[in-house]
Amino acid sequence: QVQLVEFGGGSVQAGGSLRLSCAVSGYAYETYCMAWFRQAPGKGREEVATIDHDGRRSYGDSVKGRFTISQDGGTLSLQMNNLKPEDTAMYYCAAAGLAFEFGGRRYAYSCDSHDFGYWGQGTQVTVSS
Repeated sequence: QVQLVEFGGGSVQAGGSLRLSCAVSGYAYETYCMAWFRQAPGKGREEVATIDHDGRRSYGDSVKGRFTISQDGGTLSLQMNNLKPEDTAMYYCAAAGLAFEFGGRRYAYSCDSHDFGYWGQGTQVTVSS
């Protein structure tokens, strides 16, 4: 089974940096999409950044230029620089679910599909002013 576990959350002052990591296991797909989401109190879930099997990345407008998503084997990371109080939220890593299987190979939904079937438990990030 697929498991995702986030690490690295904590408290930091505005302008500081933090690096989140997500340990991914059991996720074996020929093509895939992994992402970071966040949800602040009283707000909806927001897609922060995505990365696919080709290393193609996308970012939400609110974090563009400040955050960097990366993937190295079974570890998904999010480098967060110049943090702002509005970045305070629970951060979740996610992986796209199975789209189809062909020739014994599994293919996950693309990042454009925004179809994430696997989620981590979340890690809290608090940015103080």
